[in-house]
Amino acid sequence: MKYIIAIIQPDRLGDVLEELQKREIHLVTVSNVMGRGRQKGIAEVYRSHTEAGSLLRKVKLEIAVNAEFVQPTVEAITSRARTGRIGDGKIFVLDLDRCIRIRTGEEGNDAIG
Repeated sequence: MKYIIAIIQPDRLGDVLEELQKREIHLVTVSNVMGRGRQKGIAEVYRSHTEAGSLLRKVKLEIAVNAEFVQPTVEAITSRARTGRIGDGKIFVLDLDRCIRIRTGEEGNDAIG
């Protein structure tokens, strides 16, 4: 089991979710976050509004998957979030030691779904 965290540009979210759906990856948590990377807070224009300062708007995706879905998940995100410009984001793939479905008490691969 793996826990995938992706930080992407807000305007790429719809495309990424669509691609995940095509690859039958349905369980996704999305959060609006702020941060900075190599662009070091360089002002960006987002929806005709200039974002200045040291933190920029980003979207964070969190996805828990069984082993066979790791590569399709990473490919779905990279294929639809990549613009080729600085600030496209990052993907982190972490080991997931334990997963428990609260409703049924199932654990492990069965709990992820």
